[in-house]
Amino acid sequence: MTVKIIKPVQGGTIRAIVSKSDVHRLLICAALSGKEAFIYCPQRSEDIDATERCIEAIGAKLQHGLDNIFVKPIPHSPFPIPHSPVLMYCGESGSTLRFLLPVCAALGINASFVMKGRLGERPISPLLNELAAKGCTISEHSSERITISGRLHNGEYTLPGDISSQFISGLLMALPLLDGESIIRVCGPVESRPYIDMTLGVLMMFGINVIEEEGNVFRIPGKQAEKTMDALNEGKSPLIIKPSGDWSNAAFWLAAGAIGKDEITCTGLSVDSKQGDLAIINILQAFGVCVTCDNNGVNVKKGKLSGIDIDVKDTPDLVPVIAALASVAEGKTVIRNAKRLRLKESDRLKTTALSLSNLGADIIETEDGLVIEGKKELSGGETTSYKDHRIAMAAAILSSVCIEPVVIRDAEAVNKSYTNFFEDFKTLGGEYEYLR
Repeated sequence: MTVKIIKPVQGGTIRAIVSKSDVHRLLICAALSGKEAFIYCPQRSEDIDATERCIEAIGAKLQHGLDNIFVKPIPHSPFPIPHSPVLMYCGESGSTLRFLLPVCAALGINASFVMKGRLGERPISPLLNELAAKGCTISEHSSERITISGRLHNGEYTLPGDISSQFISGLLMALPLLDGESIIRVCGPVESRPYIDMTLGVLMMFGINVIEEEGNVFRIPGKQAEKTMDALNEGKSPLIIKPSGDWSNAAFWLAAGAIGKDEITCTGLSVDSKQGDLAIINILQAFGVCVTCDNNGVNVKKGKLSGIDIDVKDTPDLVPVIAALASVAEGKTVIRNAKRLRLKESDRLKTTALSLSNLGADIIETEDGLVIEGKKELSGGETTSYKDHRIAMAAAILSSVCIEPVVIRDAEAVNKSYTNFFEDFKTLGGEYEYLR
């Protein structure tokens, strides 16, 4: 669909949607726990739908209430193992694929993971190689499908830390299901470390013990599935879990407050969150924006922005937001260590540069980042999301500083993480229309 922004965001208060990253982990751990759970999740997204489809395919039962997901876990003792491959429709969700590949392998489920879009082009071989070395058979690996069978053995797993933290998170969720102790050794620099911390936090919530040792080594005792089931079932009532607010998506509203007509307050966010994109607070302040955090939420007021030099190794998802801010910040902004963005839903370094350039930004793509010379305002006009949700949202927010209306092609890309994005845009005083 094509969306034309008639009036940009004006200001006001908006509640952050729940963290997609948190919900992925909670759904999978609840499905494996042996304990029924209610997960607060009033919003939908294509990525969460993918994880729901896949855990249902391997035996979990889900029911949707008005604002929650009820999870009845996969039956234990023993897990039901289908004879024919279970079809796991991952859509374009990297979290779904990378988390559930090792989980299915640990359960001994013959599974075929079906992928769409660029997901099949994103790195997966380091994880598949470790699964194959520990008892899993990879019978098919194409850009559209990965088929596995066999059951994982406990032992020592070694993974690079600079490709995807999701490899480590997937194994952290899977290895407690095995009979014996396992070790994960992460080699080299660990990028997006906060996402590993999120996984550890969710595992702890479900009673899973992971011992972290010096040098990015994780020791995981075996046979924890049964122990966890017994411990959780000491109480008869289902678990009631409220995920944290999503800093990644809230960052767009906070950026809108920084460059728009009036201040914006985003509620439902915790400054104690383990999400790496909490760093948006410090980034906004570095640009010169006035940010206030209290029990009522995070408030952002427009300020005089100045360019910054920033390493985004641990916060790559914030790059489109940072680039949008930089496009109207006085002076030069340099974004570094963002090379992994070339392997997202789009080549996000290239598409951020192209999309913002279409709107009049002075932006240059480098090998591992972006260089932006700020302007007082942008021309506006027509651009495209390049089928990337974060590019679409960045373009919509930049309408606040554009002379001409902003038209966004393939704007439905927001559905991947934030189905109600344009409805919330309207809540904050913006107006838009569908052209086709």
